[in-house]
Amino acid sequence: MPCIVSLDTATSCCAIALTSGGVSTGRVLGSLTLCGPGGCSRRLLDGIDYLMRDAGVGWPEVDGIAVSLGPGSFTGLRIGMATAKGLAVAAGTGLYGVSTLDLLAAGSLSAGLICSVVDARKKQVYTALYHGDGAGSVSRLTEPQVLSPVEFAATIDRPVLMVGDGAVLYAELFAERLGGLFCLAPAPVNQVSAVWLGFLAADLWRRGEALDLAASSPLYIRRSDAELNLKAPAGGKKG
Repeated sequence: MPCIVSLDTATSCCAIALTSGGVSTGRVLGSLTLCGPGGCSRRLLDGIDYLMRDAGVGWPEVDGIAVSLGPGSFTGLRIGMATAKGLAVAAGTGLYGVSTLDLLAAGSLSAGLICSVVDARKKQVYTALYHGDGAGSVSRLTEPQVLSPVEFAATIDRPVLMVGDGAVLYAELFAERLGGLFCLAPAPVNQVSAVWLGFLAADLWRRGEALDLAASSPLYIRRSDAELNLKAPAGGKKG
């Protein structure tokens, strides 16, 4: 079974895991979720080193590096991708990426309609709809998008399980707008799981679906403030 080092930096917490195997037969060798102030890059490397030493796993035994692609925090995603690429090159392994929204949907272990909802700041959320089989296998029904919570709620016309920090943040609004159609996932699964990232990446490893190290980049969906400022006309006037 493939041994995967996985890291997620899409949200306010850094999550790291060391796993063996995929969704159906995987084992957790170690995992850490690191929240609070501090350099994410430094915590990632220290955390990975700790997990590997504690599990007695050396780099020659690692088959792949997995990273959550986003959407999420622009800074966090850049740090995660750069760190994952560096580790993959140094270890001579493949790099495997999974959407943050896919991770949340799979980790909910729900059957039926699932909606991953990630806080996008600026009073918006990143979302995508899925159908789950209850055992961690999900099919994406819509492409990822960014909307205001009110706009997003207007698109829901069936009972749905919402999962993610955006679902928690706007739970009151969704409950008011959707009534009985809205169901909030249990607290433990609303945080992105690096363990699930490792399991899903192992399945990608089996299928030979590694990312191109030179071309791979995070899934941002929305342009950053820096990009928008660069495109804005000087003085705020259209030229």
